[in-house]
Amino acid sequence: MSQLQMRVSDEDRERTAQQLQHAFAEGRLTQLELEDRLEIALTARTYGELLGLIDDLPAGRTQVDDVVELESKNGHIKRAGDWAVPRRLRATSKYGSVELDLSEAVVDHPVVDIELDLAYGSAKITLPDGAVANVDAFHSDWGHVHTSDVAGRPRTGAVHVVISGRTKYGSLTVRYGRKRWFNR
Repeated sequence: MSQLQMRVSDEDRERTAQQLQHAFAEGRLTQLELEDRLEIALTARTYGELLGLIDDLPAGRTQVDDVVELESKNGHIKRAGDWAVPRRLRATSKYGSVELDLSEAVVDHPVVDIELDLAYGSAKITLPDGAVANVDAFHSDWGHVHTSDVAGRPRTGAVHVVISGRTKYGSLTVRYGRKRWFNR
């Protein structure tokens, strides 16, 4: 199933309606366009229907490339903190490791594809609370794949991270961010 065919939640519909109202307030939509699009947004069933309503509007959308490629021969690739996650992220490293922390990142897509090409390195991916991850398309020849307590099936309104690729001698760890006792 493609990400455009995935069912949307009431929260997704409301978020799109707010983006449309913001675009109207900026003068990007006429009153008639707003009314037509709101009617569709509030009855939409799939992400494809919602995305078609806001594709031509710059407001409310993080300007992120659809595909980002990160490469390193023997260095460490790391992304953490407040960063914009693309729809598709490819990380390639022959000897280094990859650490992607999505727990504080801006994720504007219902599905994020992460492709890892690691020869001797390992990868650690930290998910935002409630996100799910599918690691079925990732292969480790001599290492291991560890997903701990991370859910693997898509859930309504949750970010769905699909991880693919391979490592020859490294491993993959997918987990949620650690809860600090002082943040509870």
